Amino acid sequence: MNITGYTSPWVDEEVTALKQMATKFFEAELMPNQERFESQKYVDREFWNKAGELGLLCASIPQEYGGGGGTVAHDFAVFDAQYGLGDSGFGNMVHSGLVAHYLLAYGTEEQKQRWLPGMAGGAIVGAIAMTEPGAGSDLKALRTSAVRDGDSYVINGSKTFISNGKHADIVIVVCKTDPGAGAKGISLIVVETAHAEGYRVGRLLDKLGMKGQDTAELSFTDVRVPVAHRLGAENAGFGYLMTQLAHERLIVAVCAAAATAAAVAATVRYTKERKAFGAPLFEMQNTRFELAECATLAQVSRVFVDSCIELHLRGALDGATASMAKAYCTDIQGQVVDRCLQLFGGYGYMLEYPIARMYADARVQRIYAGANEVMKELIARSL
Repeated sequence: MNITGYTSPWVDEEVTALKQMATKFFEAELMPNQERFESQKYVDREFWNKAGELGLLCASIPQEYGGGGGTVAHDFAVFDAQYGLGDSGFGNMVHSGLVAHYLLAYGTEEQKQRWLPGMAGGAIVGAIAMTEPGAGSDLKALRTSAVRDGDSYVINGSKTFISNGKHADIVIVVCKTDPGAGAKGISLIVVETAHAEGYRVGRLLDKLGMKGQDTAELSFTDVRVPVAHRLGAENAGFGYLMTQLAHERLIVAVCAAAATAAAVAATVRYTKERKAFGAPLFEMQNTRFELAECATLAQVSRVFVDSCIELHLRGALDGATASMAKAYCTDIQGQVVDRCLQLFGGYGYMLEYPIARMYADARVQRIYAGANEVMKELIARSL
């Protein structure tokens, strides 16, 4: 959603065309079904297939693995289109933005050929299982274990808050393969859910916001997985996670900036249409000043994110800067959406108005991918 006519410097004609196509698809297939998806707590599996057919999944994955052959800019354009419409239900950010890139970065040639083409087409939905009931931002406290038994690992444990958990055909499970080694004993193991005896999807979670996003509890009871399904080296998982978290946090910032701009645009439209005391709300000085400040904050978020994207495209985005982007943009998202909701008055509290959904959706942005308090600690370490 563009407020001032500003164009991001990383957006070329190809990226623009992809975003336009994604926007049309989401307007036609996602937004009319938003309430139904929210009530059932997940988007339809058919929706994934349609998105894959259009090339909206794994846009940055090389064509040799079935992807779109673009850069992360192409992924960000798709995410921007979705959040710019005020939706958070479709879990493509995890699928294309995270899982596919873990496979691309650490997978063997056989693993990439096995899973990436299906992910790009929508036949395979991907999830990554990090968080546990007793371990969130502190990955060193993970308890899910993977014990080597011949040519297999035997996985036991539970995970929670797992995006795409219901639909997931593959789950990258963050496990302890050396319980006594702390962070140096973590490995990443891919579980193919259809053939995993002892794997169970628990309840779909009732959330404050992001109600249409498939978020589930997962449990593993003596789940046997071939050693060949481990990503990268044994006990090297923590380093992989730290490397990819900068990318993940930038994705959150991209979505936050898009949602912030969408909130401002929706509120400008509403205040120009809504009349109070004989004139449009927009004619009142307080309304105009509030929106001027909100638009400025949204623009600052966008420009900061654009700078980070350009760094990332050059391979130069460091963890501290990604943490800054994640913390700043999600904080601003919360502030701006709150101020925008106030301008809707009582209607802003009604879920039939998109601003109410945006308000609820915004809250978790400051928590996942590392709580913003953790982001501040990471930033401080770089000073």
